[in-house]
Amino acid sequence: MRRYEDNYKQKGLRRQLVDNIRKKGITDENVLAAINNIPRHYFLDTAFEGIAYEDRAFPIGEGQTISQPYTVAYQSQLLEVKPFEKILEIGTGSAYQACVLGELKANVYTIERQKKLFDLVKSFPFKSKYPTLRFFYGDGYEGLPTYAPFDKVLVTAAAPQIPEKLLKQLKIGGKMVIPVGGGDVQRMLRITKVAEDQFEEEIFDNFSFVPMLAGKNS
Repeated sequence: MRRYEDNYKQKGLRRQLVDNIRKKGITDENVLAAINNIPRHYFLDTAFEGIAYEDRAFPIGEGQTISQPYTVAYQSQLLEVKPFEKILEIGTGSAYQACVLGELKANVYTIERQKKLFDLVKSFPFKSKYPTLRFFYGDGYEGLPTYAPFDKVLVTAAAPQIPEKLLKQLKIGGKMVIPVGGGDVQRMLRITKVAEDQFEEEIFDNFSFVPMLAGKNS
């Protein structure tokens, strides 16, 4: 059974990572503290432990990746997370982003469509540090209407267009952060729901995400 250890070297590398993403423009100190507090190497295969704190994405299986820390921090900052907010996350992956949201004291409902990844996360001991995280196996395009409305929605995969069902599950005044676009590059958007059928859209930087796919993969 794998032993999870967080030694001085790894903590030092994490501080360097935080300094790096601060220099790249992340200013939310709560987000930076969350990145600093979470041992990213726990979320990766032991083969990647020596490079876990490089600011880049790594494969986690099933054609998916753990996002670059800068990207995680960027999306979290745009989301403007407040304690106890109810957040829907589309694309659990390794659960690293979900744990960052948990570290920010949010109540997180996270969906994964890949059954193997969902099962891996279910048995991941570190997640027990965050009792406010709830994990679901399902289709991200459908969201979680039973638990709606949400204060925030975070999509961690590239959508060809903004999913209507997820907009419906946002509270009025709520925000969605989502990378939108086909091909290798997407534009990061932040959408604010100002009335039941009225939205304001802000456009931010370009990123590259794995595609958001419909349905479930067993």
